[in-house]
Amino acid sequence: MFIQTEATPNPATLKFLPGKPVLPGGTRDYRDAEAAAESPLAQKLFSVNGVAGVFLGQDFITVTRAGAEWQHMKPAILGLIMDHYLSGAPVLLGEASRPEAPGEEFFAESDAEVVTTIKQLLDTRVRPAVAQDGGDITFHGFREGVVFLNMKGSCAGCPSSTATLKHGIENLLRHFVPEVSEVRAV
Repeated sequence: MFIQTEATPNPATLKFLPGKPVLPGGTRDYRDAEAAAESPLAQKLFSVNGVAGVFLGQDFITVTRAGAEWQHMKPAILGLIMDHYLSGAPVLLGEASRPEAPGEEFFAESDAEVVTTIKQLLDTRVRPAVAQDGGDITFHGFREGVVFLNMKGSCAGCPSSTATLKHGIENLLRHFVPEVSEVRAV
């Protein structure tokens, strides 16, 4: 098994590509070992000293570090990912293997059509590009012209995420959806 690694725009996050599906049709974002209890793979990764976050994408894993250096962490992470896939263990346990339900969304009933368009633009134009960088962005809400988005994986805490949000996503949404005046991360 050959696992590729890619740098992301976030220097604290590295993207690992095992060449096999990780979470087809879904994502999971863990910020600590306790939250990762549903994932044997994420649990193993949190055992590496310095791991501060694990994001599971459709065909990739991003790991966020805190304090430790990649040169010390990377061999252990690669070994754990390889061992996990060779063992045949699931990425998620039981009920958790179902796609993650969207979080509590908010928007006025009268904005349902606008929200549908926003979600469609996010799914077709934004999320595939963000996944290339090891992250994900999901819709959280819409109120008074402001779109609220969840930043996950390498996007969370990335130095360039504000520029991506304001200059990329906000401009795209404002161009196609005149009702959008601003985009904010939650």
